[in-house]
Amino acid sequence: MIFKLVGDGRPYPEHGLSSREWAQIPPRQVRLDTLITTKAVLDLHSLLSKDSTFYGDLFPHVVQWQGELYLEDGLHRALRSALHQRSVLHARVLELQD
Repeated sequence: MIFKLVGDGRPYPEHGLSSREWAQIPPRQVRLDTLITTKAVLDLHSLLSKDSTFYGDLFPHVVQWQGELYLEDGLHRALRSALHQRSVLHARVLELQD
C-alpha cells in the first residue's frame, strides 16, 4: 500500500494560500502511508517526464484537516518516492483548524 486512501477531491475548506505563502511553510517528513490523495488520476507523461519535478515548488503540499493528511499537490513526486522504495517524503504541511 502506497497511500492511506486514494481520494478524489478536497474535503477540507478552501484555504486560499498562494505559492508564496506555501513557500513560507518549512518542509517536514511525512510518511506516504498516512497520506490521502485529492486526485484519483495522474497523467503518466507527468510522472515519467525527466523535468516533471523541475517546475513549481520542490516540495509537495499537504493539508492536515480533522486529523488526516491530504496530498493537495505533488502526487507525481510522492509516486516517484514510492517507486524508489522510499516510505517518507519531505512536504510542506498546512494545518487547518476544524
